[in-house]
Amino acid sequence: MTELEKMLAGKIYDPSDPELSSLQKRLNAMNEEWNLLPSSSPRRAELLREFAPNIDPTCSLRGPVYFDYGCNLYMGKDCYVNYNFTALDVCPIHIGECVHIGSGVSILTPLHPFDPDDRAIYINDRGVPTDQEYGAPVRIGDHCWLASNVTILPGVTIGKNTIIGAGSVVTRDIPDGVLAVGNPCRVIRKITEADKLENHPELFAD
Repeated sequence: MTELEKMLAGKIYDPSDPELSSLQKRLNAMNEEWNLLPSSSPRRAELLREFAPNIDPTCSLRGPVYFDYGCNLYMGKDCYVNYNFTALDVCPIHIGECVHIGSGVSILTPLHPFDPDDRAIYINDRGVPTDQEYGAPVRIGDHCWLASNVTILPGVTIGKNTIIGAGSVVTRDIPDGVLAVGNPCRVIRKITEADKLENHPELFAD
């Protein structure tokens, strides 16, 4: 297996690998350019197609955004992403359709060994200082809302139609159709018919 194949499979890989370094260097340059462009610039759409080709063109990203590789981030139709979105996609991140992502959200797939000896810098066969890393994919279902400053940790799956409350740290899977909040994030209740706007006339102007 190549180091890229190991990384995507969630195996231990060498992040100093020339192929990975080249991909990341290219992504960083395009990512930085995208973040500096005005939101009205047509160049933004062009760049996004290059460094994150698996984001559906119907999605709206306000920026700035920060990705590791970009190509391992999959985002379905009509998603909305607010300011300061981070997606560290050493493993695949699959985001469904019509997902709302609040400001300051981080979706993280990288992992490091727990043992300090395994985590230490070493010299690889090419004479380059590096370390041992791995990752776990993240999956987010359709019609979710990740409120501001949510952090999603490696290996988590969030079911469709679920809301993750502001500031939550999601360390485990969350089922469909619930409100979940906290650090660590826990299910509070189901989303029900009582949550429909038609049942809350107080929210509308007279």
